[in-house]
Amino acid sequence: MRNTIILIPSRLNATRLPNKPLLKINNKSIINHVYEKALSTKIGDAYVATGDQEIYNEVTKNGGKCILTQKNHKTGTDRIFEAFQKLNDTKVQYIINLQGDEPMIDIEDVKNLHNKAIDNKSEIATLACEIKDKIIYNKNDIVKVITEKKLTKDDTRKAKIFLREVSKNNMENAYHHIGIYIFEVSILKKFVSLEQTENEISKKLEQLRAMDNNISIDVNLANTSPIGVDTKEDYLEIKKLMEYKI
Repeated sequence: MRNTIILIPSRLNATRLPNKPLLKINNKSIINHVYEKALSTKIGDAYVATGDQEIYNEVTKNGGKCILTQKNHKTGTDRIFEAFQKLNDTKVQYIINLQGDEPMIDIEDVKNLHNKAIDNKSEIATLACEIKDKIIYNKNDIVKVITEKKLTKDDTRKAKIFLREVSKNNMENAYHHIGIYIFEVSILKKFVSLEQTENEISKKLEQLRAMDNNISIDVNLANTSPIGVDTKEDYLEIKKLMEYKI
């Protein structure tokens, strides 16, 4: 069995919803909901990676593992690499980058991503789900991925491009991208050593740094599309859904 860890990048100074990792749902912070989901996959050890002492305190006071990084990383992937370096665990072969603002992520999707990445010897692999509402094609705040072939539950496909808006002529094999990644360790090291590309900076999509440097990204079909907490409206919606479940 491959040695895999889960790293969860988290920061307080989000532009649209500051302090969101510490917001409560069912008397538990969002970041602790995500951390517990990571543990429940039973894939391997899980750590939150943050440059904020407040997040560190929140995770550790509840018994979680957290690694303090420098505050000003360009991307979450750069942050998890620093955390990985601090762990200094030479046995780790794969790292899952799990978003810290998706407390309703389906753990079966995470486990499926992990298993397929190992089976396919992926450099980088990620998740996507079908687009059921046509409005999403033109929603700039929802990232889309276009794959080389149609996604199925059993097959992994190569990503052709990630983009924010999809034209009518480009809808074939376009999916709602879910920002969870698994990296083979040597590829993560290579990724963070690369300069940010113009593509990545202009479109604010860090995965384009990989594609612009000929690093392939495998895409697997997810069962569900988790709601990320990016705005106050997202928070209230997910809070209502999770509290209703209780």
